[in-house]
Parts: sequence; structure tokens; C-alpha cells
Amino acid sequence: MSDSRIPGLYRLSISERIDELRQRGWLSETSAKALRDGRHVMVPHVADKIVENVVGVFSLPLAIAPNFLLNGRDYIVPMVVEEPSIVAGLSVAAKLARPSGGFEVESDESLLVGQVHVADVDDVDRALAAIDRMHDELIADANAVHPGLLERGGGVREIDAHRLALTDGMQVIAVHLLVDTCDAMGANIVNTVCEAIAPRIAKICSGTVALRILSNLADRSLVTARVRYRVDDLATPEADGAKTRDAIILAGDIALADPYRAATHNKGVMNGIDPLAIATGNDWRAIEAGAHAFAASTGRYQPLTSWRAGSNGDLLGKIRLPLKVGIVGGTIAANPAATMGLEIAGVESARELASLMAAVGLAQNFAALRALATTGIQEGHMRLHARSVAAAARVPDGQFDDVVTRLVADGEIKARKAREILEEMRESSRQGEPVATAAGKVILLGEHAVIYGRHALALPIADAVSAEVEKTDAGVTLSVLEWGISRQVGLDDQNAQGIDAAVALILRELGIDRQGFAIRVRSKLLPAMGLGSSAAIAVAIVRAFDNYLGLVLDDVRVNEVAFECEKLAHGTPSGIDNTIATYAKPMLFRNGASLQIRDVALKEVPPIVIASSGHAGFTREQVAHVRTRYEQKPAVYDALFDEIDGLSRSGIDALERTDYAELGLLMNVCHGLLNALEVSTPELERMVAISRDAGALGAKLTGAGGGGSIVSLCPGTVDEVESAMRLAGYTTVALQDG
Repeated sequence: MSDSRIPGLYRLSISERIDELRQRGWLSETSAKALRDGRHVMVPHVADKIVENVVGVFSLPLAIAPNFLLNGRDYIVPMVVEEPSIVAGLSVAAKLARPSGGFEVESDESLLVGQVHVADVDDVDRALAAIDRMHDELIADANAVHPGLLERGGGVREIDAHRLALTDGMQVIAVHLLVDTCDAMGANIVNTVCEAIAPRIAKICSGTVALRILSNLADRSLVTARVRYRVDDLATPEADGAKTRDAIILAGDIALADPYRAATHNKGVMNGIDPLAIATGNDWRAIEAGAHAFAASTGRYQPLTSWRAGSNGDLLGKIRLPLKVGIVGGTIAANPAATMGLEIAGVESARELASLMAAVGLAQNFAALRALATTGIQEGHMRLHARSVAAAARVPDGQFDDVVTRLVADGEIKARKAREILEEMRESSRQGEPVATAAGKVILLGEHAVIYGRHALALPIADAVSAEVEKTDAGVTLSVLEWGISRQVGLDDQNAQGIDAAVALILRELGIDRQGFAIRVRSKLLPAMGLGSSAAIAVAIVRAFDNYLGLVLDDVRVNEVAFECEKLAHGTPSGIDNTIATYAKPMLFRNGASLQIRDVALKEVPPIVIASSGHAGFTREQVAHVRTRYEQKPAVYDALFDEIDGLSRSGIDALERTDYAELGLLMNVCHGLLNALEVSTPELERMVAISRDAGALGAKLTGAGGGGSIVSLCPGTVDEVESAMRLAGYTTVALQDG
């Protein structure tokens, strides 16, 4: 595997994170596609074969914690958890440990304890002696139960018997079978062995079988992890490194003295271990039971970790706990999410997974204690709560982080407050001209046919892009924050492509290509998503120069320049993107022998949900593919384009009447025709299905296809459809903010 450090991971979209894991080798292409398509989760009919009375499956977030270095090897940790701050805290804890070599973990053995309890024994001493004499024979009998386990290098390693005195004075015999279950957690294996051998043991003891089952106190599978944090790396804005170190040590000492605190202390440990156990299909309840029993094994409940200062002042941490886990087995094999988790973790044995769990538990304990010792545990929680509130208030991506910061600072984390802050920011922006804006576009009906002289029905995405410029002495620079662009533009580069080529063209068209400018763009549209981002950026930049230099350009000229930019981007554009970007109004568009635009009279903002897949759909490529097929079968494709044209012309009437049932039907039919044009993809089909299942009357791809976005018509179900799309990992874009 490659380096587990992924800088800026939290800033990426879900699709971009999946791509990053794929490119770095942490995911196979098959698994990456399964994550994108949502095929990594257990389906109900499989769940029905695992437990009783199944009515569905229940979802939790699957996240990853990067940065782990364990015994000299990099790991990325899959985590299934719903509690805020855990993943972020764990990632930071792992990152801070790297300069000192990360985590060192060791485990001497990995044995699971099976128990057979025998009651009604008349002579306990004689029975114990008999078991001792027949030790080897009993092991042979037990191993005969699972000969395949013995062949794989596992099996019963030891049998140990001792007496138990019950509260009523009765004595019973507890026989422990210590079993090496190899890479399986082994509960079913050990239970089968116990049940098979119990009658023989009872006969030897001249007693009766009381119990025969494994023990979850896996103290013959102890794992020890250690970590060193350099004292200078512990410094925070609130405290220097030494103060933070001492506060963490004090917190550990308090837990050692106070079982009430120790319970919460150990819960922090399990905040790391449990999510990894769930993500890899392991029995987290058994792990919890064993860990807490071990914490109380001295007769007093104690913390699982210890912290002290090293001779050079560094912070030294240690954890020791029982961990008997597996990477094979029936429930793991039946759960594709568990298989995915194991692939991400990259472990090759059960003991390696147990070692990773121990390191994760120690790191999570450090993260919790560090937060307690500095800012307090609530700061991270409150910020994540503020993010949830901002999302519920539908704060646009461009203002999202700023609104979250204001919510936390104000201390009033409510949706109403988020909307107030957003309006204040908009008002401030309006006072800060010469910022220029342009609209994105979403096509309801008419994709591809519009290139061949037919109609398309489209709506603007209001203020999708903004731009501002100022003169500089350092050539021309361009930044698009949301796209990760910040660079010098080579105006004389004949091989320039994309947005750089468009900027150079704009400067030439406006006659200002020998001056220096800083161009700053903000976009709530991702590139190549079929939403007119390239045209909107061109229009916004042209208008920004118009505002800044007083060029007095009318909309016709702005549209002309943007259309030339579209030719660079797409080859043979229809002109609808730049026209919508310029005029920002709903329209029925046709660009045949002459440009025809019919305005749409809307009674209300249509209940539209736009969802982007995160996978680029390149217009130039899709247009070229359709043109190739058109030239092979022009009559067939003309018939398809005529059908789409009819849908567009019918659609404007349905839209103006707010006849959403009719419009939804037209959209569904149009999607089928676009599929016939071979511009849909399996992911777009899945998105359409999710949207319709969530209540959309109509759903279809929008734009050129081959990736990109879908548009859904959702009267009365906007929230439900938007939630379903986001839950499936897709981003959504609003027609209008607020």
C-alpha cells in the first residue's frame, strides 16, 4: 500500500475521496465502483438469511481515518460510526504519532477460550486429576471435531481445569479449552468444540454438563500497543506542549483512581475500536465485553491505557487489552460492506487486524484526552452540529464554511440563525461590487437534440458563479477556490486548454491581453457536471472586467464572447449554456438557421432537485460520439431528435401551467430517449432510480451525459429526494439559494 497520509481529505467530495483511495491503491477498481454505486451494502434478502424477522437494513456512515503508521507499515482505517469528532480526532492522533515512528504493537498469542462447566460432581479433586491425566487424549478428541482447522495450523492448544465455588457453597468444575482459530474470530468453531466434547468431560468428572460455550474474556489474545508523542507536537493555541502532556497524564491518573471516570475513559478507547470492528464485520459486543471484563480483572475497574512522561519529556502511551477478531467467516463473507472494510484496512491476518484495533483504541483515547486537556470535548462536537444545522438550512457550498464558523462563534446553533447569517453575508456581498455573477443551467428537456436544431427547455441556476478582477504587475493569475485552481495563466501558450484557454480568449476579445490581472472566481458548480459551469465562468469573468474597467458591454456582446469560449471547451456547442448564463432566465431555446428564444412565464420556482455524481461527463466527447452514430444512421437519429423536440415543446406548456405530473412524465420519456442515444451511464441510471423511489415524479440525466448530473421534479418531496441523493453520496445544487 502507499503512504496513508492524504492531505486535505476532509475537503474532498465523497466521489473524490473514493478516487483518491483508488489511485493510491487502497481500493480496487471493482470496490471503488461498488462504493460509487452503493453496491457495497448488504441487501435485505441477504440480511434475511442472517437474522430473524428482517424488514430491511440499517445504515451508518462509513468513513476512513488516514495517517496510521503501525510497526513501520501504513494503514488507512475504515470506521462505521455516527458520533461526531471521532474520525477527525483519530486522524489527527495518527498524524501526530508519525514523526516518532507511529505505533508499535505486539501480541504473543491469539487463543479463544471455550468453557465447559460441569456440576453435580461428588469428588472434585478426583475429577480434576482425571482431566489432567487425560489431557492429551481430550485435546485429540476436541481437534477431531474440526479437522480442517488443524490442517490450517489451528486447533485446541491446551486444556485447563479448575474448581469454582458458587454462592450457595456448591462446587463446579470449569474446563477451559484454548483454541487457535486462525483468521476466524472463532465463536462458532469454539462453541461446536465445546458442545461436542462436553459429554466426554462430564463422564470423566462423573457429573452433568451445566454450560458449554466460549468466553468473551479473551485474555489469551492480549494485544499491547505503544506510542510516543513529541512534546513540541502537543502544543495548541491554548497550551504549550508540556502543559498539554501533563494534563493528559493527569486525566489518566484520575481514571486510575476513579472507576466512574475510568468507564468514560474506556468508552473513548472503544470509540475507536468499535467502529473498526463494525466496518470489518466483527462482533463488537464481544470485544466490548472482553475489554471491560479485562479492565475489571484486578477486582477494581481500571483504565485500559496508561500515559506517562518519557525521560526526554515526550508523552508515552500504552494500551493492553484482549482482542480476538477475525477476517474470515460466514457473516463477514455474506456482508459486502465488511469485505470492503477489510480491503481498505489492508490486513492479511486476524492478528494484524487486532494489532490495528489496539493502535486505533490508543490513538482515540489520546484524541479524547487531548481535547479534554485543551479546548474541551464540546468544540469539535459543536462545529459538527453546526455543519448539520447549516446543511438543514440549505446553506450553499460557497458560503457553507463561513456560516458554520459564524454559528459556532455566536453560540446559537439553529437553522433560523444560519439563514440570518447567510442573508447578512449576501447583503454584504451585494455592497461589495464589482463582483459579477452568472447563472448555471439545468436542461429539463432537449439534450443533444438542441445541437441539431431542435428545442431545449432549460432553467437557470441563479448566481452559480461569481468573479472579480483587479490589476496586478505579475501577469494574469486565476483562482477558482472550489476547483482547487490557483495559478498563472500563460496567455501565449498555444497548447492551453480548458479554463486557461478561455481566459486568454476573453482577454484578447476585450483587447486587454497585455495587462496584468488577478482573476478570482467562486463557483457552486463542479466542472464537467452538465450544469453549464464553463459558460457561467466565462460570463462572470467577462462581466467582472466590464465592471472593473467600465467597458459598457451589453448582454449581446457578453453572450458572444462566452459562446466563443464554449467553442473552445466543447467544439460544437448549441449555445444554450452561454445564453442561459448571460440572461439567467428560463427559456425554450433553439439555435437552428436562426436563434429562437421563448421566455418561460413561471408561477413559482419549480420543485427541482439537481444532483451531481462527481464523475465528469465531458460534453465534447459525448457530442462527438453521438455525431458519429448520427452520421451512420441519420434517419434513425433524426427521428429520435424529433421525438425529443416534441417533448421540449410540450414541456414548456406543462411547466407554465405547473402541471408537474405531465412534466414529470415528459422528463421520464426523455431520459429513456437519451439512454437510447447511449449517453446515460449505470451510475446515472442508479441516481434516477433513487430519485424516483424517493418520490420524484420525473427524473433524468441533464446535460451531455456520460457522467455529470441528473435533474428531478419533486413536488412535495424535495426534502425527501434531496436527502436520498445525499445519503447515497451525491452532492445537490439548488436552483436558487435559500
